[in-house]
Amino acid sequence: MGQFSEADLREVVHGYEATKDAAMKRRDAQLREFHARGWRPVDLQRATGYSRETIRQALHPEIRRKANTSRRRTATQIPAAAQAPTATPTQYASYGDRKPYVVAQRLDDLRGPTTGTVSLPAHLDWSGNASYDLDKPTRLASLYRTVLNEARNTDDLRTWIDGRLLAHMWPTLWLPPQLRRLWESRFPELAAARVG
Repeated sequence: MGQFSEADLREVVHGYEATKDAAMKRRDAQLREFHARGWRPVDLQRATGYSRETIRQALHPEIRRKANTSRRRTATQIPAAAQAPTATPTQYASYGDRKPYVVAQRLDDLRGPTTGTVSLPAHLDWSGNASYDLDKPTRLASLYRTVLNEARNTDDLRTWIDGRLLAHMWPTLWLPPQLRRLWESRFPELAAARVG
């Protein structure tokens, strides 16, 4: 270990944690400002690429405090010998890669609405603006992104997604890579439409 002590190492980590916490607080304050000026959580999520939970915690710091307190409490209740070893950087998987996504069995089963105005239930869209005018291409794309990301089961997909319309829109939809991979492995025609 040479000329560097454990105290030196702790100082490096402490300095990093302090700057990381300060940066996160600045970022969260700016996200709350965007939200106060009319940006919906789903828009913040789309524009930043952050997960739904990250945006929720940024807009409601008390939720992050509770989650962190709960995590610390749980960690101290587990005997050290029983705790999992710390993940190495090569073992890290992003939230998007760990999130469970639902994929339809057949595109023909998807017969959701294609015109008019619809409102998604809260378990799919908690943004406060769950009404979608399907005759407006941007709102239609937003509905498809939301449902594909948040569907809990295939019933959600059958209720809100139309298979032919999904195939038509697929190349232009902004989706998490893991979700796109899952759908394209089940439906090679979607991958072909994106490449072609």
